[in-house]
Amino acid sequence: MTADLRPSGPFRYGDRVQLTGPKGRLHTVTLREGGELHTHHGVLRHENIVDQPDGSVITNSGGHDYLALRPLLRDFVMSMPRGAAIVYPKDAAQILAAADIFPGATVVEAGVGSGALSLWLLRSIGDGGRLLSFERREEFSQVAEANVETFLGHYPPAWQVVVGDLVEQLPRVVEPGSVDRVVLDMLAPWECIDAVAEALTPGGVVLCYIATATQLSRVAEYIRASGLFTESEATETMVRGWHVEGLSVRPDHRMVAHTGFLLTARRLAPGAVPPDVRKRALKKPTYADEDVEQWTPGAVGDRQITDKNLRKRVRDAQRAAEGARLAAGESAGDAVN
Repeated sequence: MTADLRPSGPFRYGDRVQLTGPKGRLHTVTLREGGELHTHHGVLRHENIVDQPDGSVITNSGGHDYLALRPLLRDFVMSMPRGAAIVYPKDAAQILAAADIFPGATVVEAGVGSGALSLWLLRSIGDGGRLLSFERREEFSQVAEANVETFLGHYPPAWQVVVGDLVEQLPRVVEPGSVDRVVLDMLAPWECIDAVAEALTPGGVVLCYIATATQLSRVAEYIRASGLFTESEATETMVRGWHVEGLSVRPDHRMVAHTGFLLTARRLAPGAVPPDVRKRALKKPTYADEDVEQWTPGAVGDRQITDKNLRKRVRDAQRAAEGARLAAGESAGDAVN
């Protein structure tokens, strides 16, 4: 039995709570019987938070006030343990819209990374959907599974994680033409396009989340040359916050600018040839294997996680998931009693 982790209502044991204390310092805790938050400002007992409504202000033993809120999904993904880099909330929101993720959909995701996008996809497909997440590195899959279980309080029955290469594993897991949506977050998505085309239902959407312009060009040209999809569309999303206080209304000095490109295309019916509205000859792009080496994370300046650091993050994520399971079990037991 899983806990009733509703995102609203009074706080209960097993809930995750985001506490904002003095000077805006954030603490995220899972409420447990006898639990306490210790800081140099004093002690805040979990029992003082339980049964209070979301958005309450709780005073600790030192007389300091803490604002108690359930963390939003965007809060969780920005602070959870990471194996691979996460998909930022601004991109996740666009992915859900651009790929048209709907309740009950069968969705394929590769790779799973740290599970950030998996959480958004699971929320969108609902209990009647199916999410198949492919990941080459087992350590990354372990971090992702622990993060998802930590946030949800249980392992979602709609989710299946497959460790292995998408091209090899996808035909073994799904029937041809049975997948509604595919989201590719990987270094060389063009390597998977043929397998994706086989799995997608006619009219289904493939979305590629890619970091560099050279990757964007290559996957767009590959999709075009395949003749299996509609003309692709590419976008990027940049978010700029604003400072609004009295008459001081101005853009924030910092913004979340480029994080990645989104490229989408739809699967054509077998044998369909779309009208060539542009009436232009398609030139064969010239790419070599050495070009791919220029697009590796290290080559474009991304910091690489060491095996030792990754193992530590796996342990941190699994400890958080174990804590969520124990808290959920206690909450479920209290409900039965």
